[in-house]
Amino acid sequence: MTKSLWLQGELIEVAIADLSDTGDGVGRFEERVVFVPDTVPGDRVLVRLIHVKPKYAHGKVHQLLEPSPHRIRPGCIVADKCGGCQWQHIDYEYQLIAKRHQVIQALQRIGGFAEPPVDPVLVTSSSLGYRNKATYPLDISATGQVQAGYYQKGSHHLVNLNQCPVQDPRLNPLLAEIKPDIQQRGWTIYDEKRHQGQIRHLGLRIGRRTGEVLLTLVVKDWNLPGIEQQAEEWLQRYPQLVGVSLNRNPERTNAIFGRETRCIAGVPYLKEVFAGLEFQVRPDTFFQVFTETAEALLQVIQSELNLQGHETLVDAYCGIGTLTLPLTKQVHQAIGLELQPEAVQQAICNAQHNGINNVEFQVGAVEKLLPNMGIIPDVVLLDPPRKGCDRIVIESLLASKPARIVYVSCKVATLARDLKLLCEDGSYTIQRVQPADFFPQTSHVEAAAFLVLSQLHKDI
Repeated sequence: MTKSLWLQGELIEVAIADLSDTGDGVGRFEERVVFVPDTVPGDRVLVRLIHVKPKYAHGKVHQLLEPSPHRIRPGCIVADKCGGCQWQHIDYEYQLIAKRHQVIQALQRIGGFAEPPVDPVLVTSSSLGYRNKATYPLDISATGQVQAGYYQKGSHHLVNLNQCPVQDPRLNPLLAEIKPDIQQRGWTIYDEKRHQGQIRHLGLRIGRRTGEVLLTLVVKDWNLPGIEQQAEEWLQRYPQLVGVSLNRNPERTNAIFGRETRCIAGVPYLKEVFAGLEFQVRPDTFFQVFTETAEALLQVIQSELNLQGHETLVDAYCGIGTLTLPLTKQVHQAIGLELQPEAVQQAICNAQHNGINNVEFQVGAVEKLLPNMGIIPDVVLLDPPRKGCDRIVIESLLASKPARIVYVSCKVATLARDLKLLCEDGSYTIQRVQPADFFPQTSHVEAAAFLVLSQLHKDI
Protein backbone atom coordinates (compact mmCIF):
# COMPACT_ATOMS: atom_id res chain seq x y z
CA MET A 1 0.00 0.00 0.00
CA THR A 2 1.41 3.38 -1.02
CA LYS A 3 1.70 5.89 1.78
CA SER A 4 -0.17 9.13 1.26
CA LEU A 5 1.60 12.47 1.25
CA TRP A 6 1.47 14.20 4.62
CA LEU A 7 0.82 17.91 4.54
CA GLN A 8 1.45 20.52 7.19
CA GLY A 9 -1.88 21.59 8.65
CA GLU A 10 -3.58 18.30 7.72
CA LEU A 11 -5.92 16.69 10.28
CA ILE A 12 -5.38 13.01 11.06
CA GLU A 13 -6.81 10.64 13.66
CA VAL A 14 -4.20 9.04 15.93
CA ALA A 15 -4.34 6.51 18.76
CA ILE A 16 -1.65 7.35 21.33
CA ALA A 17 0.26 4.23 22.37
CA ASP A 18 3.43 5.41 24.13
CA LEU A 19 5.31 8.37 25.60
CA SER A 20 8.63 9.69 24.27
CA ASP A 21 11.57 10.49 26.52
CA THR A 22 10.73 14.18 26.04
CA GLY A 23 7.21 13.60 27.38
CA ASP A 24 5.18 13.74 24.16
CA GLY A 25 2.56 11.15 23.30
CA VAL A 26 3.55 8.78 20.48
CA GLY A 27 1.17 7.27 17.95
CA ARG A 28 1.24 5.91 14.42
CA PHE A 29 -0.58 6.87 11.26
CA GLU A 30 -0.03 4.86 8.08
CA GLU A 31 2.94 3.15 9.77
CA ARG A 32 4.64 6.45 10.47
CA VAL A 33 5.33 7.94 13.89
CA VAL A 34 3.48 11.01 15.14
CA PHE A 35 4.56 12.92 18.26
CA VAL A 36 1.77 14.77 20.04
CA PRO A 37 2.32 16.76 23.26
CA ASP A 38 -0.36 16.90 25.98
CA THR A 39 -1.58 13.38 25.22
CA VAL A 40 -1.66 10.11 27.18
CA PRO A 41 -1.37 6.49 26.02
CA GLY A 42 -4.96 5.38 25.46
CA ASP A 43 -6.08 8.75 24.04
CA ARG A 44 -7.71 8.83 20.61
CA VAL A 45 -7.15 12.29 19.17
CA LEU A 46 -7.67 14.36 16.07
CA VAL A 47 -4.24 15.85 15.39
CA ARG A 48 -3.22 18.81 13.26
CA LEU A 49 0.21 18.25 11.73
CA ILE A 50 2.57 21.15 12.35
CA HIS A 51 6.00 19.76 11.44
CA VAL A 52 6.24 17.01 8.81
CA LYS A 53 9.21 14.81 7.92
CA PRO A 54 9.33 11.76 5.59
CA LYS A 55 9.23 9.21 8.43
CA TYR A 56 7.61 11.12 11.28
CA ALA A 57 5.67 14.22 12.18
CA HIS A 58 4.91 16.49 15.11
CA GLY A 59 1.35 17.59 15.71
CA LYS A 60 -0.93 19.22 18.24
CA VAL A 61 -4.27 18.13 19.59
CA HIS A 62 -7.16 19.54 17.57
CA GLN A 63 -9.82 17.48 19.34
CA LEU A 64 -9.81 14.83 22.03
CA LEU A 65 -12.05 12.10 20.58
CA GLU A 66 -11.69 9.55 23.38
CA PRO A 67 -9.76 10.13 26.61
CA SER A 68 -7.33 7.64 28.07
CA PRO A 69 -8.23 6.06 31.43
CA HIS A 70 -4.93 7.54 32.65
CA ARG A 71 -5.93 11.12 31.76
CA ILE A 72 -6.83 13.39 34.71
CA ARG A 73 -7.69 17.03 35.28
CA PRO A 74 -4.44 18.96 35.97
CA GLY A 75 -4.01 20.39 39.45
CA CYS A 76 -2.73 23.69 38.04
CA ILE A 77 -5.02 26.20 36.31
CA VAL A 78 -2.34 27.11 33.73
CA ALA A 79 -1.00 23.58 33.14
CA ASP A 80 -2.17 23.67 29.51
CA LYS A 81 -0.12 26.83 28.89
CA CYS A 82 2.87 26.75 31.25
CA GLY A 83 5.98 24.92 30.10
CA GLY A 84 7.13 24.09 33.62
CA CYS A 85 5.37 20.69 33.75
CA GLN A 86 4.52 18.28 30.95
CA TRP A 87 2.55 15.55 32.67
CA GLN A 88 0.00 17.09 35.04
CA HIS A 89 -2.72 15.61 32.82
CA ILE A 90 -1.41 12.06 33.48
CA ASP A 91 -2.30 10.19 36.66
CA TYR A 92 0.73 9.78 38.88
CA GLU A 93 0.74 5.98 39.01
CA TYR A 94 0.95 5.88 35.23
CA GLN A 95 3.74 8.49 35.24
CA LEU A 96 5.79 6.05 37.31
CA ILE A 97 5.05 3.17 34.94
CA ALA A 98 6.08 5.35 31.99
CA LYS A 99 9.33 6.40 33.67
CA ARG A 100 10.37 2.83 34.46
CA HIS A 101 9.56 1.91 30.86
CA GLN A 102 11.73 4.82 29.69
CA VAL A 103 14.70 3.44 31.63
CA ILE A 104 14.14 -0.10 30.34
CA GLN A 105 13.86 1.10 26.73
CA ALA A 106 17.07 3.12 26.94
CA LEU A 107 19.02 0.20 28.39
CA GLN A 108 17.65 -2.14 25.72
CA ARG A 109 17.93 0.10 22.66
CA ILE A 110 21.11 2.02 23.49
CA GLY A 111 22.83 -0.26 25.97
CA GLY A 112 21.99 -3.56 24.29
CA PHE A 113 20.84 -5.19 27.55
CA ALA A 114 18.12 -7.70 26.70
CA GLU A 115 16.49 -7.89 30.14
CA PRO A 116 17.88 -5.08 32.31
CA PRO A 117 17.11 -5.51 36.03
CA VAL A 118 15.13 -2.31 36.54
CA ASP A 119 13.24 -1.87 39.82
CA PRO A 120 9.96 0.05 40.22
CA VAL A 121 10.50 3.80 40.43
CA LEU A 122 11.46 5.10 43.87
CA VAL A 123 8.97 7.63 45.26
CA THR A 124 8.66 9.36 48.61
CA SER A 125 6.27 12.15 49.52
CA SER A 126 3.67 14.04 47.48
CA SER A 127 4.04 14.48 43.74
CA LEU A 128 3.19 18.17 44.24
CA GLY A 129 4.81 20.86 46.40
CA TYR A 130 8.19 19.12 46.33
CA ARG A 131 10.61 21.55 44.65
CA ASN A 132 13.05 23.23 47.01
CA LYS A 133 14.27 25.58 44.31
CA ALA A 134 12.59 27.62 41.58
CA THR A 135 14.09 30.19 39.20
CA TYR A 136 11.60 32.33 37.30
CA PRO A 137 12.32 34.50 34.26
CA LEU A 138 10.81 37.99 34.45
CA ASP A 139 8.93 39.99 31.84
CA ILE A 140 6.67 43.02 31.43
CA SER A 141 2.98 42.55 30.56
CA ALA A 142 1.18 44.50 27.86
CA THR A 143 -0.09 46.81 30.63
CA GLY A 144 3.41 47.37 32.03
CA GLN A 145 3.21 45.03 35.03
CA VAL A 146 6.19 42.98 36.19
CA GLN A 147 5.56 39.28 35.65
CA ALA A 148 7.34 36.12 36.80
CA GLY A 149 6.59 32.59 35.70
CA TYR A 150 7.54 30.01 33.11
CA TYR A 151 7.56 30.22 29.35
CA GLN A 152 4.62 28.83 27.42
CA LYS A 153 5.41 25.53 25.75
CA GLY A 154 7.49 26.03 22.64
CA SER A 155 7.61 29.81 22.93
CA HIS A 156 9.13 32.77 24.75
CA HIS A 157 5.74 34.00 25.92
CA LEU A 158 5.76 34.16 29.71
CA VAL A 159 2.91 32.63 31.71
CA ASN A 160 2.59 34.80 34.82
CA LEU A 161 2.34 32.85 38.10
CA ASN A 162 1.51 33.85 41.66
CA GLN A 163 1.79 30.28 42.88
CA CYS A 164 3.14 27.04 41.53
CA PRO A 165 1.79 23.66 42.66
CA VAL A 166 5.10 21.80 42.26
CA GLN A 167 7.24 24.19 44.30
CA ASP A 168 7.34 24.17 48.09
CA PRO A 169 4.15 26.09 49.04
CA ARG A 170 6.12 28.20 51.52
CA LEU A 171 7.69 29.97 48.53
CA ASN A 172 4.37 31.06 47.00
CA PRO A 173 3.97 34.30 49.00
CA LEU A 174 7.38 35.50 47.82
CA LEU A 175 6.61 34.63 44.20
CA ALA A 176 3.43 36.74 44.35
CA GLU A 177 4.72 39.65 46.44
CA ILE A 178 8.25 40.33 45.17
CA LYS A 179 6.98 41.40 41.73
CA PRO A 180 5.16 44.54 42.95
CA ASP A 181 8.25 45.51 44.95
CA ILE A 182 10.35 45.34 41.79
CA GLN A 183 7.67 47.40 40.04
CA GLN A 184 7.66 50.09 42.71
CA ARG A 185 11.44 50.34 42.72
CA GLY A 186 11.37 51.09 39.01
CA TRP A 187 13.98 48.46 38.24
CA THR A 188 14.01 47.54 34.57
CA ILE A 189 13.36 44.00 33.32
CA TYR A 190 15.87 42.39 31.01
CA ASP A 191 14.98 42.16 27.31
CA GLU A 192 17.00 39.34 25.77
CA LYS A 193 16.46 40.50 22.19
CA ARG A 194 17.90 43.95 22.85
CA HIS A 195 20.21 42.84 25.68
CA GLN A 196 18.90 45.72 27.76
CA GLY A 197 17.34 46.00 31.21
CA GLN A 198 18.49 44.89 34.62
CA ILE A 199 16.68 41.96 36.25
CA ARG A 200 16.70 38.64 34.41
CA HIS A 201 15.40 36.07 36.92
CA LEU A 202 13.93 35.70 40.38
CA GLY A 203 15.44 32.77 42.28
CA LEU A 204 13.88 31.22 45.39
CA ARG A 205 15.34 28.37 47.44
CA ILE A 206 14.18 26.73 50.67
CA GLY A 207 15.58 24.22 53.13
CA ARG A 208 12.84 21.61 53.28
CA ARG A 209 13.85 20.54 56.78
CA THR A 210 14.82 23.95 58.19
CA GLY A 211 12.39 26.28 56.38
CA GLU A 212 15.20 28.76 55.70
CA VAL A 213 14.77 30.69 52.43
CA LEU A 214 17.14 32.46 50.05
CA LEU A 215 16.03 35.10 47.54
CA THR A 216 18.26 35.86 44.57
CA LEU A 217 17.88 38.36 41.74
CA VAL A 218 19.85 37.52 38.61
CA VAL A 219 20.93 40.86 37.13
CA LYS A 220 22.80 42.09 34.07
CA ASP A 221 25.13 44.20 36.26
CA TRP A 222 25.48 45.22 39.88
CA ASN A 223 23.85 48.65 39.48
CA LEU A 224 20.45 48.19 41.13
CA PRO A 225 19.61 51.42 43.02
CA GLY A 226 18.07 50.87 46.45
CA ILE A 227 18.69 47.12 46.55
CA GLU A 228 20.29 47.25 50.01
CA GLN A 229 17.24 48.98 51.53
CA GLN A 230 14.82 46.67 49.71
CA ALA A 231 16.75 43.59 50.79
CA GLU A 232 16.51 44.64 54.43
CA GLU A 233 12.77 45.24 54.00
CA TRP A 234 12.35 41.74 52.63
CA LEU A 235 14.26 40.25 55.57
CA GLN A 236 11.95 42.10 57.97
CA ARG A 237 8.79 41.07 56.11
CA TYR A 238 9.60 37.36 55.73
CA PRO A 239 10.93 35.78 58.96
CA GLN A 240 11.97 32.61 57.13
CA LEU A 241 14.11 34.60 54.65
CA VAL A 242 17.75 34.40 55.76
CA GLY A 243 19.58 35.92 52.81
CA VAL A 244 19.15 38.16 49.76
CA SER A 245 21.74 37.97 46.98
CA LEU A 246 22.46 39.31 43.52
CA ASN A 247 23.92 37.08 40.84
CA ARG A 248 25.49 38.86 37.88
CA ASN A 249 24.99 37.41 34.41
CA PRO A 250 26.10 39.95 31.77
CA GLU A 251 26.17 37.50 28.86
CA ARG A 252 23.84 36.89 25.94
CA THR A 253 23.04 33.35 27.00
CA ASN A 254 20.28 30.93 27.98
CA ALA A 255 22.21 30.07 31.14
CA ILE A 256 20.38 31.40 34.20
CA PHE A 257 23.21 32.08 36.63
CA GLY A 258 26.44 33.95 35.99
CA ARG A 259 29.74 33.28 37.75
CA GLU A 260 29.52 35.91 40.50
CA THR A 261 27.08 36.07 43.42
CA ARG A 262 27.05 38.76 46.11
CA CYS A 263 25.11 38.61 49.35
CA ILE A 264 23.29 41.92 49.85
CA ALA A 265 21.65 41.25 53.22
CA GLY A 266 21.55 38.39 55.71
CA VAL A 267 23.76 35.36 55.00
CA PRO A 268 24.89 33.89 51.65
CA TYR A 269 23.54 30.40 52.34
CA LEU A 270 20.67 28.50 53.89
CA LYS A 271 21.04 25.54 56.19
CA GLU A 272 19.53 22.20 55.23
CA VAL A 273 19.53 18.89 57.06
CA PHE A 274 20.22 15.97 54.73
CA ALA A 275 20.88 12.38 55.86
CA GLY A 276 21.45 13.58 59.41
CA LEU A 277 24.08 16.15 58.39
CA GLU A 278 23.77 19.93 58.19
CA PHE A 279 24.66 21.42 54.81
CA GLN A 280 25.18 25.02 53.78
CA VAL A 281 23.49 25.57 50.41
CA ARG A 282 24.12 28.75 48.42
CA PRO A 283 21.90 30.30 45.73
CA ASP A 284 23.85 28.80 42.82
CA THR A 285 24.86 25.52 44.50
CA PHE A 286 23.77 22.31 42.78
CA PHE A 287 21.52 20.47 45.22
CA GLN A 288 18.78 18.04 44.19
CA VAL A 289 15.43 19.84 43.99
CA PHE A 290 13.51 16.98 45.67
CA THR A 291 15.24 16.61 49.03
CA GLU A 292 13.23 13.65 50.29
CA THR A 293 13.72 11.52 47.17
CA ALA A 294 17.45 12.32 47.06
CA GLU A 295 17.71 11.10 50.65
CA ALA A 296 15.72 7.96 49.83
CA LEU A 297 18.02 7.18 46.90
CA LEU A 298 21.03 7.63 49.18
CA GLN A 299 19.50 5.08 51.56
CA VAL A 300 19.16 2.63 48.67
CA ILE A 301 22.84 3.19 47.80
CA GLN A 302 23.89 2.63 51.41
CA SER A 303 21.83 -0.54 51.68
CA GLU A 304 23.02 -1.96 48.37
CA LEU A 305 26.72 -1.28 49.06
CA ASN A 306 26.56 -2.63 52.63
CA LEU A 307 29.88 -0.96 53.42
CA GLN A 308 31.94 -2.48 56.25
CA GLY A 309 34.15 0.46 57.25
CA HIS A 310 37.44 -0.57 55.61
CA GLU A 311 36.68 0.61 52.08
CA THR A 312 38.09 3.49 50.05
CA LEU A 313 35.35 5.32 48.13
CA VAL A 314 35.82 7.78 45.29
CA ASP A 315 32.89 10.10 44.54
CA ALA A 316 33.36 11.49 41.04
CA TYR A 317 31.42 14.66 40.19
CA CYS A 318 30.85 15.10 43.93
CA GLY A 319 29.51 18.69 43.97
CA ILE A 320 29.24 19.98 47.54
CA GLY A 321 29.53 16.45 48.95
CA THR A 322 25.80 15.70 49.14
CA LEU A 323 26.39 11.96 48.71
CA THR A 324 30.06 11.86 49.72
CA LEU A 325 29.68 13.13 53.25
CA PRO A 326 26.89 10.77 54.43
CA LEU A 327 28.84 7.81 53.03
CA THR A 328 31.98 8.73 55.01
CA LYS A 329 30.35 7.23 58.09
CA GLN A 330 30.62 3.77 56.52
CA VAL A 331 34.07 3.83 54.85
CA HIS A 332 37.70 4.17 55.87
CA GLN A 333 38.40 6.97 53.41
CA ALA A 334 36.39 9.01 50.89
CA ILE A 335 37.74 11.16 48.07
CA GLY A 336 35.55 13.62 46.20
CA LEU A 337 36.41 14.85 42.68
CA GLU A 338 34.78 18.00 41.35
CA LEU A 339 35.47 20.46 38.54
CA GLN A 340 33.99 23.56 40.21
CA PRO A 341 36.32 25.14 42.83
CA GLU A 342 33.38 26.88 44.56
CA ALA A 343 31.61 23.55 45.06
CA VAL A 344 34.75 22.01 46.54
CA GLN A 345 35.10 24.93 48.95
CA GLN A 346 31.53 24.32 50.10
CA ALA A 347 32.17 20.56 50.39
CA ILE A 348 35.20 21.18 52.60
CA CYS A 349 33.20 23.64 54.70
CA ASN A 350 30.36 21.14 55.07
CA ALA A 351 32.79 18.38 56.10
CA GLN A 352 34.39 20.60 58.75
CA HIS A 353 31.01 21.80 60.01
CA ASN A 354 29.91 18.18 60.55
CA GLY A 355 33.21 17.07 62.10
CA ILE A 356 34.07 14.70 59.24
CA ASN A 357 37.81 14.15 58.84
CA ASN A 358 38.15 11.00 56.72
CA VAL A 359 37.40 12.77 53.44
CA GLU A 360 39.40 14.86 51.00
CA PHE A 361 38.23 16.84 47.99
CA GLN A 362 40.18 17.47 44.79
CA VAL A 363 39.49 20.20 42.24
CA GLY A 364 39.69 19.30 38.57
CA ALA A 365 38.07 17.47 35.68
CA VAL A 366 37.24 13.88 36.60
CA GLU A 367 38.76 12.63 33.34
CA LYS A 368 42.10 14.12 34.43
CA LEU A 369 41.99 13.28 38.14
CA LEU A 370 40.64 9.73 38.13
CA PRO A 371 43.35 8.08 35.95
CA ASN A 372 46.12 9.62 38.07
CA MET A 373 44.95 8.89 41.61
CA GLY A 374 47.51 6.19 42.28
CA ILE A 375 45.02 4.01 44.18
CA ILE A 376 42.44 1.40 43.30
CA PRO A 377 39.27 2.36 45.17
CA ASP A 378 36.89 -0.30 46.41
CA VAL A 379 33.86 1.73 45.29
CA VAL A 380 33.49 4.46 42.68
CA LEU A 381 30.37 6.60 42.75
CA LEU A 382 29.65 8.37 39.45
CA ASP A 383 27.14 11.23 39.30
CA PRO A 384 27.98 13.03 36.04
CA PRO A 385 26.06 15.82 34.28
CA ARG A 386 23.55 15.02 31.55
CA LYS A 387 26.24 14.40 28.93
CA GLY A 388 27.46 11.40 30.96
CA CYS A 389 31.06 10.33 31.53
CA ASP A 390 33.98 11.26 29.33
CA ARG A 391 35.36 8.21 27.50
CA ILE A 392 38.62 8.58 29.47
CA VAL A 393 36.67 8.07 32.71
CA ILE A 394 35.22 4.80 31.42
CA GLU A 395 38.64 3.62 30.20
CA SER A 396 40.19 4.50 33.57
CA LEU A 397 37.59 2.43 35.41
CA LEU A 398 38.12 -0.53 33.09
CA ALA A 399 41.87 -0.27 33.71
CA SER A 400 41.77 0.15 37.51
CA LYS A 401 38.91 -2.33 38.08
CA PRO A 402 37.23 -1.07 41.28
CA ALA A 403 35.15 -3.86 42.81
CA ARG A 404 31.91 -1.87 42.63
CA ILE A 405 30.58 1.09 40.70
CA VAL A 406 27.43 3.07 41.44
CA TYR A 407 26.36 5.21 38.50
CA VAL A 408 23.76 7.87 39.36
CA SER A 409 22.36 9.37 36.17
CA CYS A 410 20.11 12.30 35.30
CA LYS A 411 19.79 11.22 31.66
CA VAL A 412 19.10 7.57 30.97
CA ALA A 413 20.33 7.71 27.36
CA THR A 414 23.87 8.55 28.42
CA LEU A 415 23.60 6.10 31.32
CA ALA A 416 22.77 3.32 28.86
CA ARG A 417 25.66 4.35 26.57
CA ASP A 418 28.20 4.32 29.42
CA LEU A 419 26.93 1.07 30.95
CA LYS A 420 27.33 -0.61 27.57
CA LEU A 421 31.00 0.38 27.55
CA LEU A 422 31.55 -0.83 31.10
CA CYS A 423 29.84 -4.17 30.55
CA GLU A 424 30.44 -5.05 26.89
CA ASP A 425 33.56 -7.20 27.43
CA GLY A 426 32.18 -8.81 30.58
CA SER A 427 34.20 -6.60 32.93
CA TYR A 428 31.16 -5.52 34.91
CA THR A 429 27.69 -6.88 35.52
CA ILE A 430 24.63 -4.81 36.36
CA GLN A 431 23.13 -6.04 39.63
CA ARG A 432 20.15 -3.70 39.62
CA VAL A 433 18.97 -0.31 38.37
CA GLN A 434 16.93 1.87 40.71
CA PRO A 435 14.98 4.66 38.96
CA ALA A 436 13.95 7.59 41.18
CA ASP A 437 11.33 10.26 40.59
CA PHE A 438 13.13 13.53 41.31
CA PHE A 439 10.78 15.51 39.05
CA PRO A 440 7.13 14.43 39.36
CA GLN A 441 4.76 15.90 36.75
CA THR A 442 7.58 15.89 34.14
CA SER A 443 9.04 13.22 31.88
CA HIS A 444 12.42 13.44 33.60
CA VAL A 445 13.66 10.37 35.47
CA GLU A 446 16.90 9.65 37.33
CA ALA A 447 18.40 6.25 37.98
CA ALA A 448 21.17 4.57 39.98
CA ALA A 449 22.84 1.54 38.41
CA PHE A 450 24.81 -0.85 40.64
CA LEU A 451 27.69 -2.67 38.95
CA VAL A 452 30.05 -5.38 40.26
CA LEU A 453 33.37 -6.48 38.80
CA SER A 454 33.14 -9.97 37.33
CA GLN A 455 35.18 -12.73 38.97
CA LEU A 456 37.08 -13.39 35.73
CA HIS A 457 38.31 -9.80 35.58
CA LYS A 458 39.18 -9.78 39.27
CA ASP A 459 41.70 -12.53 38.55
CA ILE A 460 43.30 -10.79 35.58
